[in-house]
Amino acid sequence: MFYRLARPALFALNPETAHGLTIAALKAAPALPPRAPGPLASEVAGLRFANPVGLAAGFDKNAEVPDAMLGLGFGFVEVGSITPRPQAGNPRPRLFRLAEDRAVINRMGFNNAGAEVAEARLRSRPRRGMLGINLGANKDSPDRIADYLAGVRTFAPLADYLTVNISSPNTPGLRDLQAHDELTALLSAIAAARRVGDPPVFLKVAPDLADGDHARIARAAIDHGIAALIVANTTLARPPLRSRHAGEAGGLSGAPLRDPALAQVRLFRAIVGDELPLIGVGGIASAEDAWARIRAGASLVQLYSALIYEGPGLARRIACGLEGFMQRDGFASIAEAVGSG
Repeated sequence: MFYRLARPALFALNPETAHGLTIAALKAAPALPPRAPGPLASEVAGLRFANPVGLAAGFDKNAEVPDAMLGLGFGFVEVGSITPRPQAGNPRPRLFRLAEDRAVINRMGFNNAGAEVAEARLRSRPRRGMLGINLGANKDSPDRIADYLAGVRTFAPLADYLTVNISSPNTPGLRDLQAHDELTALLSAIAAARRVGDPPVFLKVAPDLADGDHARIARAAIDHGIAALIVANTTLARPPLRSRHAGEAGGLSGAPLRDPALAQVRLFRAIVGDELPLIGVGGIASAEDAWARIRAGASLVQLYSALIYEGPGLARRIACGLEGFMQRDGFASIAEAVGSG
């Protein structure tokens, strides 16, 4: 109710200003404890998740409010993307609400305070809940593989899992790392750099893949010890949209991405089966959306854009709805439902 009352005022502000105020409010409020594991708990990549509803990277770029978001009912929170050096990102305006489409276009450009700031903040944080750290490369880096290796070394002691993000459309050339030789070189270097006891590494891929890319990426991930695929990042595609911001450059997220992202999960699931867990993200705004993604083959789901339109109670509502769907359809656990659709 409070969010419904506050939303018109927030929507009257520039989206990036409103987001900054949201982060500030979350930092000022006392964080609730993370949810204890219950009927929705499951094990993925050797990790125990209290529920399958996660916060996608991009909301908390500088690891300022992971505990506040865990307290809102998320089963896991992914912070970042974090680059080795501070990065201002692309010129403003760079974030656009497409309210008529319940969507967002962003061309943020990995804006963040850098690894040193995030590391100090996370080192002072008591470990609780499930925390993922999303790693990016600096825009002007002469060696992007070295940037990802630096991120792995810096944040391995602080994360429950690490995500290698090579799928943002807002850093020129970054998606080239999804090509065969580049991907093999990157994943080989990460595999060689990892030490015993390091957290599992996930790989976040784009939804804008060509025929044959899915099998190639999946094979490279499996061969190099990637523990899960996050499917998928924002899209450069432009389905029919009603908003005046429809022509803005950047990655599109929110409701228009729901069906394409669901299709990507189905494609990857057909290739990997049970060999590699999938995390579904893109356009998830309800328990129905999350359940469809799980039935299609996702072991976990993530969301971010829907929070703008649905408010901070969304994670709890989705988790509650998933528990009802699980019972309705006769599954004893979320794991049983994965890929059953």
